[in-house]
Amino acid sequence: MWPGHAVYRGPSLQLDAHSGSVHCLAVGLDAPFTLYVDGISKVVRTALIPPRRAHRLVARGARMLFCYIDPTSPHAKSCRDRMTASAAAIGLAHSNEHDLLTLAAQAEFDPVAAIELACGSRRSAVDPRIAEAAAALLAHPAGANSAGELAAAAHLSTSRFLHLFAAQSGTSFRRYRLWARILSVGRAVAKGADLTTAAIEAGFASPSHLTDTFHTMFGLPPSRLLPGTRLVVLD
Repeated sequence: MWPGHAVYRGPSLQLDAHSGSVHCLAVGLDAPFTLYVDGISKVVRTALIPPRRAHRLVARGARMLFCYIDPTSPHAKSCRDRMTASAAAIGLAHSNEHDLLTLAAQAEFDPVAAIELACGSRRSAVDPRIAEAAAALLAHPAGANSAGELAAAAHLSTSRFLHLFAAQSGTSFRRYRLWARILSVGRAVAKGADLTTAAIEAGFASPSHLTDTFHTMFGLPPSRLLPGTRLVVLD
């Protein structure tokens, strides 16, 4: 995990249907997986699921790689451009699919290298006002940072700010703020905090609020993932 991004490599976890807040590049490490979206199914090895896209993923192999890509970063469009096919607004068949599988098989797996390989070196411009707002949310996920306050700082009306945020990122301001809080929980757990403490410090109203949000984003409750997973936080 590092600001705005996260990478998971491990068991496939038997996820429920869910809808993420950021782009997720899914890679079947041992075998293709089946992706269900909008009443259709696709058997693929790699797929890029955009924010707020309800889907269900059924792994055929034992392990998966998930790269969660900050939609306000230049990486997001770069990764989309590297998908060679699509269905129901889902990117399919990453151009570096073979190299991603090779990288993920290494014992000394480098999550930053996975993001770089997935997204390449091309960069697209993100409106600096939105980039600054996203940085504020990541830096202070439990802070006030209301849409109105960040809009004022960007010299925009609240409605214009919210529209621009969604247009630039593909996700809503509310969903991105929840993503920032989820990352904060991960950092706290990595430092030894329990989920209850981490949830409150990140700005969630209660542990159950964290559980519901986490399940909506990832398809499982945090109690099934975070305590037994080795978390590495990169500044």
